[in-house]
Amino acid sequence: MSDAVVTASGVRKRFGDRDVICGVDFDIRPGICFGILGPNGAGKTTLMRMLLGLSPISSGEYMLFGQPVSSHAVHSRVGVVPQQDNLDPDFSVRLNLKVYAGYFGVSAAMAESRIDELLEFSALTGRGHDQVSSLSGGMRRRLMVARALINNPDLIVLDEPSTGLDPQARHLIWQRLRSLKKQGKTLILTTHYMEEAAELCDELIILDHGHILTRGTPRNLIAEHVEPEVVAIRGLADETDATSLCAGLDLRLDHVGDTWFCYGHDARPLVARCIERPELTFIHRPASLEDLFLKLTGRDMRDEG
Repeated sequence: MSDAVVTASGVRKRFGDRDVICGVDFDIRPGICFGILGPNGAGKTTLMRMLLGLSPISSGEYMLFGQPVSSHAVHSRVGVVPQQDNLDPDFSVRLNLKVYAGYFGVSAAMAESRIDELLEFSALTGRGHDQVSSLSGGMRRRLMVARALINNPDLIVLDEPSTGLDPQARHLIWQRLRSLKKQGKTLILTTHYMEEAAELCDELIILDHGHILTRGTPRNLIAEHVEPEVVAIRGLADETDATSLCAGLDLRLDHVGDTWFCYGHDARPLVARCIERPELTFIHRPASLEDLFLKLTGRDMRDEG
């Protein structure tokens, strides 16, 4: 795709005799939020490190703005919000931004102007002279987003941008990220919050064991892979009880621990049966991105890494 911000063609990463990224292909159009989802160990971090030029590519081609990611020129057009908080706690809010502006060669006058704009953008106006150590978690995350924008990048890479935040802080960050898309910025998002991916992503891939399992819009992927209605039930005695409850109904069953998930196109008959059994606790809801994710990658726990 000639106007793609990012193009991956047969990108592979090998550690010893093991492929961590197994020849993936994708492109990212300008002005969208592109999600990279996957369980722990799927290869997301490796894929992002190669994109940012922090880890060499074993084979294939990774292009950024039409140039190899190894080209230093393209990285001035990228802003990064890492998962780990790496703000300097001994500096003020303004000084954190000013020092970072210096890394990109932004002039002092331009930096002051940008800092004022970014403090307003991140809802930190009036906090510029506060020490970073005095900020709440939500304020610090918003400051990290502001810092990533100091060089006015065309591409912003966000690694778990709302991890550990309360709902109010999370929704404020989402609002700010949506406003960046309206400005024509391209976002790459990695997250374990399926709600976050559904809220922000125009398109996404699900990665597992170094392979892309699927790609598309959240809405289309859910419709393609998952039945539209879900009933989650607790209180069933065992698998026999679950099977008996769903007997004669066109449903797909799955379970984790004591919770049974029943997927189908019309769950109303099952809901009626659940109502007749007061010992059961159940929720009837539309299928979500989380259902898609779990169907494709499984429900087993994964270790970090």
